[in-house]
Amino acid sequence: MPDLTQLALYFAAALVLAVTPGPGIFYVAARTLAGGRAEGLASSFGTGLGGMAHVLAGSLGVSAIVLASAELFTGLKLAGAAYLVWIGIRTFRSARREAATALEGGTAAPPMGPRRAFREGVLVEALNPKTAAFFLAFVPQFLDPAAGPVAVQFVVLGTISVVLNTLADMVVAYGASGIREGAAARPGLVRRLREGSGAAMVALGVGLALARRPGV
Repeated sequence: MPDLTQLALYFAAALVLAVTPGPGIFYVAARTLAGGRAEGLASSFGTGLGGMAHVLAGSLGVSAIVLASAELFTGLKLAGAAYLVWIGIRTFRSARREAATALEGGTAAPPMGPRRAFREGVLVEALNPKTAAFFLAFVPQFLDPAAGPVAVQFVVLGTISVVLNTLADMVVAYGASGIREGAAARPGLVRRLREGSGAAMVALGVGLALARRPGV
């Protein structure tokens, strides 16, 4: 493994990247505002599992193959972009629909549930080729071939990054849950926050669709 100085530098850099808003954070926030803390935490673990898929793929060389192939990269990119846009539009529309239902005295739609939130979280992260590009560009800078098997080091360092990302998502889930509970008497605020999360996911999806393959 890299020495302690390198590990400290890696940890600091990974921590900064973990708290940088991305698809996972906006999805967790939207799910928490819509369905509560349980859904938010479940989606956090889902994005963590999706991130681990990229770590394992990177250690085995699969990610490098995907990024090297224009067709594979474009296919994964468009699938991930379409999924983000779909979730964003659904989040935006459901926030408005539930607000209108509440004004009419109707019954709100049942929550999605932690299991579905977990599955969607996995897909949100796993279908993002920019995550694969990040691991392939970032982690190798801290690998030391003289310190042991490179693949094992890649998995360990990648796991550290995924854990930090998941912890950041959990903090977002708890924060959004507090906002949701505190704004229970102000449904308009919750609706605007959910709409904002949905719009952010649509914007991230569009940005992903326009992303270029690294090195091109």
